[in-house]
Amino acid sequence: SYIIGYKDAFYDEPSKCLCIVTEFASGGDLYHRIQSAKKKGQFLEENEIWKTVIQMVSGLKVLHGLNIFHRDLKAANVFLTKDRQSAKLGDLNVSIVSKNGMAYTQTGTPYYACPEVWNDKPYNSKSDIWSLGCVIYEMAAQRPPFQSADMQGLWKKINKGVYDRLPSRYSDDLCWLAGQCLKLNPTDRPSCDAILKSPQVRKRIHLFPNE
Repeated sequence: SYIIGYKDAFYDEPSKCLCIVTEFASGGDLYHRIQSAKKKGQFLEENEIWKTVIQMVSGLKVLHGLNIFHRDLKAANVFLTKDRQSAKLGDLNVSIVSKNGMAYTQTGTPYYACPEVWNDKPYNSKSDIWSLGCVIYEMAAQRPPFQSADMQGLWKKINKGVYDRLPSRYSDDLCWLAGQCLKLNPTDRPSCDAILKSPQVRKRIHLFPNE
């Protein structure tokens, strides 16, 4: 499974906190993996990115199949096992179960939020696909696709949907996938199934025999 395992929950009276016990991800999270490579002047290998993406999409497919939207998919919420063999989605505290396929509550992290969330419009599982595109981009470019010094500037950039091309070291296929996920119109973004069945992904799944 590519979703972090839930173990237990308890209320800590002294701190007045609800504590949730999950599976231990000994490899840390994807955000720190990206930052570690950046500090060393390195880039993630493309095969590592593809493997992480395929596992993330596989986890999202399970959630979406249950009509659950993650709603806060970002690099810091993707957890890695030892030796980075598996990437697992976690931090589902703002997830929502949808009864009619649509949701309205604004949530998530601004850099990864889709245009429809920014504009207070109803959204569906394709909001997670936009966030996935942001994470794919960040793994390659070592920064989110849309950045600004203030929220108004960030809103404008996300609504325009214009971002720099990924570094030339990465394939056209990876650029294509990020671009498909970052379509302004949610109906133009692929589903998890469509991503996993795309030729760009199918020709790489064989590189990861356990997928």
